[in-house]
Amino acid sequence: MRSLRVVTAAAVVAALVGCATRESPVGEGAVRESPARESSPPASSPAETPGPDLPDPGEPIPKDPAKLAAALEKTSEALVAAIDGWDKKQDPPREVELLALHHQRIHRFAARNPEIAAKAFARLPRRPAAQARDNARAIRELLALAHPVKSASVIRTRDARPAAELLRYFKQAERRFGVEWEVLAAVMFAETKFGRVRSASHVGAQGPMQFMPATWKAYGMGGDVQDHRDAVMAAANYLRATGAPGDYRRALHAYNPSQAYVNAIQLHARQIKRDPVNYYVYYNWQVYVITTKGERRVTGPSEG
Repeated sequence: MRSLRVVTAAAVVAALVGCATRESPVGEGAVRESPARESSPPASSPAETPGPDLPDPGEPIPKDPAKLAAALEKTSEALVAAIDGWDKKQDPPREVELLALHHQRIHRFAARNPEIAAKAFARLPRRPAAQARDNARAIRELLALAHPVKSASVIRTRDARPAAELLRYFKQAERRFGVEWEVLAAVMFAETKFGRVRSASHVGAQGPMQFMPATWKAYGMGGDVQDHRDAVMAAANYLRATGAPGDYRRALHAYNPSQAYVNAIQLHARQIKRDPVNYYVYYNWQVYVITTKGERRVTGPSEG
């Protein structure tokens, strides 16, 4: 039985291949041992001008632990409040996108700077500190698998389907196959940032959950690999066949034979289980592509 072929983690720089080969995810990754560089999405994206209380898309991330902790706490609180006022059937409002991007960038910095992060997180209350540690560790796990590409232009993106629509598919799949919706959401988040990445992998994996054609034929139940609902159902079908819900680690390892990948999915799923608002936080994290010259953000608000 051939396993799923995965292009994991938010930026999809290289494909993760089947159950026999360990390759790299990229979405939350960065080029290790070189400074990460961030740029705006393509020029076709509309420019954003942050309000007085909203972070700029390129706002510097504090390097001082006390200031980093304060920035994370302030941004997290504002983001939760903004999410609460958002109609999840609609596109996220500007304030949600800007706050979520800053939130993501703080955690990406923390993942790449564990000593600073440890001092910053120690200043936070217990629950936010645990959440921040989980997020930074999940990103770091995927960083360990990252392989850069020459150019971000090879990655094609699109808008995500509405958060409420995707949530409906995850819960439908849970009811049918018994696979927790939070795990399915974490998988789509890692694979394609909730479908924002539309490129096939270099080995031919396709769709929002990244299936190889042979695996899709076996588990896709006659659906369309590019259809979000069909892809979620097929992923639940596959995970159920390989051990879920009894053994999620086994099932996720069949999905991608990397302990780092399994750890990252379980960490993100745990955060969603602890508080469903984290699903909406992750939904608004953006796509980064890791290149040989640094990292590039290719979705989300443009620099003002």
